[in-house]
Amino acid sequence: MEKIRIIIADDHQLFRNGLKLLLNSFTEFEVTGEASNGEEFLRLLKTTPADIALMDISMPEMDGIEATRRGLKICPSLNIIALSMYGEDEYYYKMVDAGAKGFLLKDSDISEVREAIITVIKGGSFFSQELLYHVIQKIKLREQEPKSAVLSKREKEILLKICEGFSNQEIAEALFISKRTVDKHRANLLGKTNSKNTASLILYAIRNKLIEI
Repeated sequence: MEKIRIIIADDHQLFRNGLKLLLNSFTEFEVTGEASNGEEFLRLLKTTPADIALMDISMPEMDGIEATRRGLKICPSLNIIALSMYGEDEYYYKMVDAGAKGFLLKDSDISEVREAIITVIKGGSFFSQELLYHVIQKIKLREQEPKSAVLSKREKEILLKICEGFSNQEIAEALFISKRTVDKHRANLLGKTNSKNTASLILYAIRNKLIEI
C-alpha cells in the first residue's frame, strides 16, 4: 500500500516539527515537505508530490486561504485540510470556497488528525466536532433566521446523511434507492445551495439549522 504523502504549511517551526514527528510514526503516512508560509508552500508544491496538505489559515506573506486557492490550480487533486484556532471562524467559509475539504483545531489529538486525513483521502469531508460546536454557537449569537433554499424531504434526508459522513453508495443503501439517484440529488443540492463541495454543503446545513451537533 502506497503511503499518503503530506505537506505541512504552518509558520511555527516547533508545531511543524511536532506534527511531522507524530504523522511519520504512522506507517501509512509520509511527510514529504514543510512550508512556513503560502508562498513557500506554492514553490514546494511544484516540486514535491503530495496527496494532503495540512494548511494553517493565518500565515505571513500569503495566508492559507490564498495558498489553498492557488495550490489547487497547481495540483487540482490535492486534498487540503485547514489547521485552525478558536476565533478564526470568520475565515472558515472563505477556506471552503477556496477548496478546503476539512478543518482541524490545532490542539486536536493526533488520532483525530489521522481520522481527518483518512476521511478526506477517501473523498469525504472532515470537521472537528469541537470546532463545529463552536461555529454553531457563534452563528446562533449573530444571525437572524437565515434564508435557505427550498429543499425536498428526500434532499434533506440525503443532506443529513452527507453531514454524517456517508458516501453516495452508503446513502443509497440506507435509503433503499439507487446510487445514480443519490448522485443526482447531491448535484441538485450543490446547485440549490450554491455550494462548491461537500464541506460547503455541511457548513450550509449548519448555518441554516438543518443539523445539530
